[in-house]
Amino acid sequence: MDLTDHEKAMLDGKFGEGVAKAMKIQVALGDAFDAERMVEISRAHVAFGNLESDIWFVELLLKGEARCRVSPTNNPLYDSDHLHSIGQSDPEEDAVMLRRADQAFRKIGITLTYSCTPYLEANVCRFGEIVAFSESSATPYVNSVLGARTNRESANSALTAAITGRVPVYGFLLDENRKGETLVRVEATLRDDFDYHLLGYAAAKKMGFGVPVFTGMPLDPSPEELTAFGAQLNTGGAVSMYHIVGVTPEAPDLESAFAGNSPKDEVTVTDTDLQKIQHSISRGDGRIDFAMFGCPHYNLSQVREVARLLDGKTLHNDVELWVLTSSLTKELAKRMGYLEIINRAGGHIIADTCPDMSCWQLRYSGRIGITDSPKAQYYTPRRGIDFIVKRMPECIEAALRGGC
Repeated sequence: MDLTDHEKAMLDGKFGEGVAKAMKIQVALGDAFDAERMVEISRAHVAFGNLESDIWFVELLLKGEARCRVSPTNNPLYDSDHLHSIGQSDPEEDAVMLRRADQAFRKIGITLTYSCTPYLEANVCRFGEIVAFSESSATPYVNSVLGARTNRESANSALTAAITGRVPVYGFLLDENRKGETLVRVEATLRDDFDYHLLGYAAAKKMGFGVPVFTGMPLDPSPEELTAFGAQLNTGGAVSMYHIVGVTPEAPDLESAFAGNSPKDEVTVTDTDLQKIQHSISRGDGRIDFAMFGCPHYNLSQVREVARLLDGKTLHNDVELWVLTSSLTKELAKRMGYLEIINRAGGHIIADTCPDMSCWQLRYSGRIGITDSPKAQYYTPRRGIDFIVKRMPECIEAALRGGC
């Protein structure tokens, strides 16, 4: 790559060993993808948790006196207030790991949002902005809905981008790689965010690699619907960018979405496809032990709906209910009274955590849950947890009855 004098100085160690290590990673990525140069970024998001490997990497860079030039947001750990209630094998040991992670992340300059949906509230990109985001639900939203530009970074590459303030120019940073390749005709009824979950998962399974362009979809999708849609496209497949004609900013019409080219492939998604996907990923109906919502994290509108459905009711004696969200949304839910309603029904709002955390394995391994998130179901079998996947109101009803 053609590096500037400042970039060469970072690589040569003139800004410290940690910055040199970070720049070495960025240069290696650029070489791997035949990038010609680097470009400055203005935002980043790192998908680090409280894994030993994550903390080790941050501490390694800290030893070299690295600090973030661009303060990134970060992914969930789990709420320290619930260490004892979730079911940790050793809450004190886990608390030590949490403190170690918190201290390392804070010291290197990470903004401690602990959320997988920072693009909705704490790290909102503008159109055309060059950023470095990891997290499978974040990259599709940032590229597609907001029209910013990011590759699907790893947690490590996103952090080294935040430290150097640079990324190599390749992939979705280039105009030619953002144009549509596959035409997806949607002939399914989309009523709410659950249908968008299923559509994203089904479309990803029917198409190959490439940027999809969707037609036949509503022109007024909500943030939660678009969050669900992108998350499942990137879970069911590997789609970090898409276009919805008449909705996403780079697709005002079909010709613009494909940059004047013809589609390389065409697929159609119907109501039958959505039904088949739901059946294939969901355990059969029956008794449940818990309900879990918020993968990706629920926003305030979704928390409000859970509270509305639980208001004045009580969960079945044998069922626990968890709503996973960001600390910012949890605080708003508390102010608005939604937290009190959910608590009174026997449920919980928990911030800063994710279904794919070991704490849930210790509590629910071998047990059956219900969720509205195909992504949660995709993650948790390796934790020994199985889910029934249904629309959120159906999940709430099951939690009140003890099953479905």
